[in-house]
Amino acid sequence: MNSEFTIAVHSLVYLAYIPDRMANSDMIAHNVNTHPSRVRKVLSCLKKSGYLATKEGIGGGYLLNFQPERVTLAELYEATSVGSIIPSWSSGSTDPACIVACNMAKVMDRIFSDAERQLVLYLEQTTIADVLQRVRESGIEQHSR
Repeated sequence: MNSEFTIAVHSLVYLAYIPDRMANSDMIAHNVNTHPSRVRKVLSCLKKSGYLATKEGIGGGYLLNFQPERVTLAELYEATSVGSIIPSWSSGSTDPACIVACNMAKVMDRIFSDAERQLVLYLEQTTIADVLQRVRESGIEQHSR
């Protein structure tokens, strides 16, 4: 999994938290605790995918373009991170004398693909609204201590 997914989820949950206001990339980056250019890269992807609306210029920024209870984390994973579970390097070789060496990359690719399918199935069960609710519950727990 990559950080773009985390930035996407955090950004959209933040925007869901302030539904009556726009937020610019500096505000979102401050909330996410990362550089605004990183946030803009992820938000650009989300805008292209239809999750965000924008207003240019002074007072502009980003707004949600969906109902938080209708977008799952699986959708965001597929928009930002699909394939990121599979490592860029795989072991093995084409040595036909060793069944392990010549088949390990193919077998591991299948294992990682299966794991990613299971991850997407799990992420389908959680929406942006669900994450915001968990954040609110965590805040209540923290303040009640």
